Amino acid sequence: MKQLDVISLGEMLIDFVPTENGVSLAEASTFVKAPGGAPANVAVALSRLGLKSGFMGKVGNDAFGHFLADILQGNGVDTKELKFTDSARTALAFVSLKADGDRDFMFYRHPSADMLHHPDEISADYLSRAKALHLGSISLIAEPARSAMLKALDIAKQAGLLISYDPNLRLPLWPDSEAAKAGMLSIWDRAEIIKISDVELAFLSGQDNDEAMLELVHNKLKLLLVTRGAKGVSYLTPQLSGRVASYKVKSIDTTGAGDAFTAALLRKIVATPEVLDDEMLLKQALRYANACGALTTTKRGAIPALPSETELLDFMESWQ
Repeated sequence: MKQLDVISLGEMLIDFVPTENGVSLAEASTFVKAPGGAPANVAVALSRLGLKSGFMGKVGNDAFGHFLADILQGNGVDTKELKFTDSARTALAFVSLKADGDRDFMFYRHPSADMLHHPDEISADYLSRAKALHLGSISLIAEPARSAMLKALDIAKQAGLLISYDPNLRLPLWPDSEAAKAGMLSIWDRAEIIKISDVELAFLSGQDNDEAMLELVHNKLKLLLVTRGAKGVSYLTPQLSGRVASYKVKSIDTTGAGDAFTAALLRKIVATPEVLDDEMLLKQALRYANACGALTTTKRGAIPALPSETELLDFMESWQ
């Protein structure tokens, strides 16, 4: 039976991205269709970086859903546990790009297919084939997807998988900010590797500084990361703390950059678990992850922009 390095679980959707920066959604005249969804982005990025990657989730039994399945398969991601439904359509997101490449989102999911992922569709056998499970927080917003994720998390913990978590704040999808904070923190103490942005750090702790990271530590945590865009990434482990500089690039679209970072880091940790205990190896892994995130921002869309390992290494070499 095929073994997997990392399984990503959660949403997959279509991003519609304006062809010009610095305009509102109302002002944009044309959009480019781009496959996305944070867990799916991570799954594809892992595969492009050379790992055996799998995806668990649900899409609509519609043109967009089958398009997304083809994208995963075309990128070498195992889709045995990708489900289809006739009860809802594949989620859509319209992404407005500001002049600096940052984004605003408008979502169409009332409900969408990913929200209907059911606990009965979670395969313990499939999860047991992996070394790590990567999760986001969007599936925690509503049932039955929340229960499906919690079941997968229980199975993964029992099977000894490494648990990676990116809360990935999308405030418009939650009932309110308090619900978002509670939901994002609801599985916090069950994750061993957590990646958040500086915006998410401020949202969860009320502060945006490295000291605020200490408030988010729990006894099972192996690595907490706060990505800071052009300012690099802060890291905290039970023994280590510090910051690693980023790569300066001309950013066109930041969509998927955090997912590329997460995938690159997981690629290093799965291949060399000692990364979590050796500061030199950790800093090397974080430079690799920073490069992957930075390179992703130089193209539009999420999945279309994710680099192969050859492209990533060539990019890093050009900075030597």
